[in-house]
Amino acid sequence: MIVKTLGRCDHGDTVAAMRAFTDARGPDTPDELWLCEHPPTFTQGLAGKAEHVLDAGDIPVVPTNRGGQVTYHGPGQVVAYPLVDLRRQGIFVKEHVFRLEQAVLKTLAEFGVTGHRVAGAPGIYVRLDDPFGHAVLPPRPPGPGQFDGLGKIAALGIKVSRHCTYHGVALNVAMDLSPFSRINPCGYAGLPAVDLGRLGVSTDWATVAARLGRRLAAQFEPPPGGTPSPP
Repeated sequence: MIVKTLGRCDHGDTVAAMRAFTDARGPDTPDELWLCEHPPTFTQGLAGKAEHVLDAGDIPVVPTNRGGQVTYHGPGQVVAYPLVDLRRQGIFVKEHVFRLEQAVLKTLAEFGVTGHRVAGAPGIYVRLDDPFGHAVLPPRPPGPGQFDGLGKIAALGIKVSRHCTYHGVALNVAMDLSPFSRINPCGYAGLPAVDLGRLGVSTDWATVAARLGRRLAAQFEPPPGGTPSPP
């Protein structure tokens, strides 16, 4: 996998470049991973509902073709876009999402933070009262109380075209979290957003981007014995 650190770049331009890359790639095109951050932007996924944008104010709301609902991107957030040929990897979408989440979990663990999955709610969450504890998060059924005591630290949304992925995952490092209060993040009213800085982790964008990039690239290394047969 070729890893490219793009720095701060416009969201719309980046999505257009990902689509162009995906449309032009062939069966032998190497997978790539783009690491960047965006200016303040609300992005509305294919399942997005207008009522989940409470007060956009001066922040643009950009419709996009990834899955999911509304989220926020801004400075101090590492956005990772894995451009992966699923057929060549021999995996399906569910496994791809699992690997993205696994890379975030491993990255957080490098900073001593324990991340958690919540069934039916893609992304990674932390216990706000004990982000460094190692207790397993019991299963939480959808509905009232599903996110009690949790904060969302990473959001996820992807697009698949001709078995190839784009869009990806966003990990909050040290950012202005107030725009999240202007939306129902990922469609969940009152779901708090959190970043590494609020958890007491002192680090910077470049460090987290490098570590997340390394963890993501490791998730998509060629399998032992060569490329598997397409699923």
